[in-house]
Amino acid sequence: MALIDWALGALIIAAASFVMGLAGFGVGLVGLAFLPYVMPPATAIVLLTLYAVPFALGLFIQLRHDFRLAQIRYLLIGTVLGIPLGVWGLASLPVSLINRLIGALLVLIVVLEWRGLFPERLPGRGWGLGAGVVAGVIGGTVGTPGPPVIVYMTTQGWSPRTLKANLQAFFVVNQLVTLAGYEWAGLLTRDVWRLAVSFAIPAVAGVLAGIALFGRIDAVRFRQIVFALLFVSGMILLARG
Repeated sequence: MALIDWALGALIIAAASFVMGLAGFGVGLVGLAFLPYVMPPATAIVLLTLYAVPFALGLFIQLRHDFRLAQIRYLLIGTVLGIPLGVWGLASLPVSLINRLIGALLVLIVVLEWRGLFPERLPGRGWGLGAGVVAGVIGGTVGTPGPPVIVYMTTQGWSPRTLKANLQAFFVVNQLVTLAGYEWAGLLTRDVWRLAVSFAIPAVAGVLAGIALFGRIDAVRFRQIVFALLFVSGMILLARG
């Protein structure tokens, strides 16, 4: 990789990691909007998944007292069911089409929120199970499992700390199973591991900066940040494909 490509990659990964540390998600949404300009999309997806596991685990340890297993049980069941289809999709389907579909969905969700039409609550285990399945499919395919789970969680009335803790627990399970699928499919290559080591310092610096800022944000501002990130990510996915 040329020096300029490495420098751009380091900047992108630092920014994506900062968002992850701040909001509890976004390393894939932000990173995949720009990393494909400096490396193949499939490589970027697997690379960011490698970072997502330790980042989510670290954030979970920090917030473990706010975690509630019962609240995400059906999300976890759903995501394990959906991941195999997603891994198959990464190896078989055009990523640009999937990105645009996800982007359109994200923009629609945020518009509903800003117009006051977004549901206050989605009760019942079916919504959690469905969100988990969709997260498993799109996470395995394009490395962004967060949006359907975040949409579900924002309708549950949890505090920012509980939402972030539950989200990290979900990500740890989701991303570990996804990595196992990538290994099985031959996508977790030596080049990916080399890049992961190469970008480790900017990645860790970014996530630590985000964690430091999280403690200064109240519940209303946190929700605003979450939906703003979803909107920007959706627009980028629509534009870039």
